[in-house]
Amino acid sequence: MSATRLLVLGVVRMHGKAHGYQVRRELLTWSADRWANIQPGSVYHALKKMTAEKLLEQVDVEPGQGPDRTAYRITADGETEFHVRLAQTLSSADSVTDAELAAGITLMTTLPRERVITLLRHSTIQLEARQQSAQLMAEQLAGQREGWGQPAHVRELFLVWQMQNETSLSWLRGLIERLEAGEYVMADDSGRAFGQPAK
Repeated sequence: MSATRLLVLGVVRMHGKAHGYQVRRELLTWSADRWANIQPGSVYHALKKMTAEKLLEQVDVEPGQGPDRTAYRITADGETEFHVRLAQTLSSADSVTDAELAAGITLMTTLPRERVITLLRHSTIQLEARQQSAQLMAEQLAGQREGWGQPAHVRELFLVWQMQNETSLSWLRGLIERLEAGEYVMADDSGRAFGQPAK
């Protein structure tokens, strides 16, 4: 799932019902146009596509100045899709883009604390395995230097992946520690967590 779809579902869910301009304006306040490359057309396209897929439903048309605004509400299928995709994003170190990870972190407070910690631990395990693999490959290539069938400088790819994994692991472990220490208001805490549906 693209970051746009997850974020649009999250915003509509948070507001209870929202029209396209409202979704777009909310995402702009999060600077999602920069880190998720969300363009105005992609918001409206996502709303229409997810309505056709029965993840959202049109609830009314707001009269007023200018064109009528169709409002959307998340359906039961959309709620399921939101939770499944958010869990996949938070628990996968391999299949998410930076934008999807950013969307997942932005919306993680909509889940209970222990659920998020469990998902992030799963991602940590994957990163640790990937880290070991990159390290082994870099060590093997360093020992072979010549005759391994590829240019010697390709070893640098494994070194950069190793460094990126180290940085990601350090951040993930820190986030888990902060969550375990009670940082951030989550869905199961007292008070309204960011992204929770309006009552």
